[in-house]
Amino acid sequence: MNDLHATRLDLLAGGTDARTELERAIGLSESAACRHAFTRTMFHEARQEVAAAAPASRLAGLAFTAKDLFDIAGQPTPAGSVVLSHAPAARADAVAVARLRAAGGVLTGRTNMTEFAFSGVGVNPHHGTPANVADAATPRIPGGSSSGAAISVATGAAFIGLGSDTGGSIRIPAALNGIVGFKSTARLVPADGALPLSTTLDTVCAMTRSVRDAILAHEILAARRVTAGAAALGAYRLAVVKNLFFDGIEPAVARAFDDALAALRQGGARIEEIVLPELAELPAINATGGFSAAEAYAWHRLLLERSGAGYDPRVAQRILKGAAMKAHEYIDLVNARRDWISRIETALAPFDAVLSPTVPITAPAIADVAPGAERDDAFFRINALLLRNPSVVNMLDGCAISLPCHAAGELPAGLMIWHGALHDDPVLAIALQAEKVLQAR
Repeated sequence: MNDLHATRLDLLAGGTDARTELERAIGLSESAACRHAFTRTMFHEARQEVAAAAPASRLAGLAFTAKDLFDIAGQPTPAGSVVLSHAPAARADAVAVARLRAAGGVLTGRTNMTEFAFSGVGVNPHHGTPANVADAATPRIPGGSSSGAAISVATGAAFIGLGSDTGGSIRIPAALNGIVGFKSTARLVPADGALPLSTTLDTVCAMTRSVRDAILAHEILAARRVTAGAAALGAYRLAVVKNLFFDGIEPAVARAFDDALAALRQGGARIEEIVLPELAELPAINATGGFSAAEAYAWHRLLLERSGAGYDPRVAQRILKGAAMKAHEYIDLVNARRDWISRIETALAPFDAVLSPTVPITAPAIADVAPGAERDDAFFRINALLLRNPSVVNMLDGCAISLPCHAAGELPAGLMIWHGALHDDPVLAIALQAEKVLQAR
């Protein structure tokens, strides 16, 4: 499946045209593989937009999708829920949507998501759950919360799946579906027009089919140029953190990660194993509920009073945990995070990036975590496993990319390359080189 770069070159060479590519994307969007991936399609509008797209623009009239929490002018912003389905229409596009459109992208629809973005599993009781693309025999979870965005990219229905990442909501579905997901440093991309989960942790970012496409999408979203360079892998000093990230890891994921490290070392990478004892402090730091629960409750409390019965019970349960947090506990949390970030950044200063499994498991079957109180224990256990690794980077205010590292024929597993705040360009440069090595195996 071609990525955006290859397709754009084909467009410029006359091998295809934007209308043809749009109709192909629409056909895939309507296919069985995209069932439940969209909460609203915009094919009529997309056909009008593609006619006006400039072939020389950065996105050249090619399709992108937007997670259901982004404002689109003239539409309500339901965020995967039903309690906001009749909310007033947005007056303007979210900044991220506007920037992708201004770059020549054509928006084909709003994508499904975990209600209010509060889970890494991707199950939605209101709109159905899109199935992972990796297993035609067993419907598996897509990962969340940007579930439909991932499916739109993985099936070929879109070149860019615009989403958000609060604790892994881009990288989890990217890892489970075998695509690329880049979470930038949060402050680099405006969140204006995106319904919040946690104003402290939310990051507006995207999934793509390749690292070079991830760079392009980030450049557009952040209105900046990435300096990736062309240094070989051996020019970088890389770390593998041996504590926390491997707890409870599935043998298939461990094997994929070890094989990826071996390939990278053979490709010249210098990789050292380290321990970050500070990671053991996270449960205590977040003991009063963490940022997501407190900040989500602040946003949702009046809506919950009016329409709580319409919420996904699992989401409502997590939001309501924020009601108990006291003001001094929130301030303590802010201060503890600041101190924790400082110590982690000091420990990572000698390294250009860190390598970890994005998530420690492959995608479980949807049937194991489908809505139903009898499956709540399994749901929350799996959700915690999925969020554990990527959420470290959000707590660090860092940046990270997940790229596929599994062998052909295996369920997808992700390699996460990460570091602290504003290390985006080195992380992307390393990912470019790592992707080449992994694809050459």
